[in-house]
Formats: sequence, C-alpha cells, structure tokens
Amino acid sequence: MSTIPTRSFEMPYMFQNLVNDRIQTLHREAEEQRLVSQFRRVQRARRNVKRANDRLRQVLSTAL
Repeated sequence: MSTIPTRSFEMPYMFQNLVNDRIQTLHREAEEQRLVSQFRRVQRARRNVKRANDRLRQVLSTAL
C-alpha cells in the first residue's frame, strides 16, 4: 500500500522533469537559431562589403 502514494508523488515529479527538459531544449534550439541567423547576417554583410569594394576598385581603375 505504501507504493501507491509514492507513485502519485513520483508521476508529477517525472512530468515536471519532462516539461523542464523540453523547455531547456526549446531555449537551446532558439539560441542555436539566433546564432545561425547572426552568422548568416555577418556572411551577407561581408559579401556586400566585398561587392562594394570590387565596384569601387573597378571605378577607380577606369578613372585612372
């Protein structure tokens, strides 16, 4: 008979652990997505700078 109350206490605890684990996983995934997004923005900015430098170099070479 003592196992029934123990199980009733364990189930909410186990459920709460599952919920907490899922929340942590979602936070981790969101942080990974933010990092990927930031990385892509940096790559895009670098490409834009390279294109601008190439255009400037081309204009300067034709002006001389």
